[in-house]
Amino acid sequence: MSATERTEAMGADRPAFDNVEHLPSPADIDEMVVAHMGLVSHIVRETMSRVPAHVSRDDLHSAGLTALVKAARAFEPGRGVPFTRYAASRIRGAILDELRGIDWASRSVRRRGRDLDEARTRLAARLGRVPENHEVAADLGISVAEVESNDGDVARANVLSLQGGAETPFEELLVSDGPTPEELVEHRERLAYLVDAIEELPERLRLVVREYFLAERPMAEIAATLGVTESRVSQIRAEALVLLRDAMNSALDPALVPAHPRPDGCAAQRRAAYFEAVAARHASHRHTPVVTRRLHPTG
Repeated sequence: MSATERTEAMGADRPAFDNVEHLPSPADIDEMVVAHMGLVSHIVRETMSRVPAHVSRDDLHSAGLTALVKAARAFEPGRGVPFTRYAASRIRGAILDELRGIDWASRSVRRRGRDLDEARTRLAARLGRVPENHEVAADLGISVAEVESNDGDVARANVLSLQGGAETPFEELLVSDGPTPEELVEHRERLAYLVDAIEELPERLRLVVREYFLAERPMAEIAATLGVTESRVSQIRAEALVLLRDAMNSALDPALVPAHPRPDGCAAQRRAAYFEAVAARHASHRHTPVVTRRLHPTG
């Protein structure tokens, strides 16, 4: 069975999204992603068997999951291509891009390195010993300096695993410029609060935020959906961003929330009610043992 056939067989028992005529809904997109997460793991597992040990499985898996989500959002059933095949192609492409990004050597260096390895294997079989560099150079018709230069390039490209230390892992000896545990907790808290703040926005503002920032739709398309001008969509987006910023600051850094010019007016009261609704939603999620929250690209 070929790799393509194995990939499609993995998706045979999943929900069928290939025969629908309309574009997938947000619920369809979520279902496609969840149903095909095993496909990402399968492709990563295949890839890890062919790459150096220092390559991070987590990095490849993350790249594959990102590609799966993008594939689900871009999938068009009317084109006649099964989603499993389409997604597998996008996932493999993303993983290949990730591998290229972490490979310090150019393609020409890798190609010349393979040529040198093949020449050394061929000469070792003929001579019954490890060949000298001048013998390898003569076999390939290049200079000794070129052989030594390429050997050096390949050696520099072979990254030593940071977890490879015999006693103390090398990563523990390096100064990290990454976020501290406290910073990570604060970042997650801000993201969770942002999700709640988006969900509590008035319907039109929430739609613009989702379509523009999450679905990455052009402003002209959003304007056509709402039946307004692009200028109006821009105003709605700006209004939503101000509300989101102030709602987050009202809970996380109240000193940054500007005072309303008319604190007793209707606008100020609606603003205060929005802040309270966001805080209440966030508090309810924090006290719920298991909460599943997902941002859909469209409403």
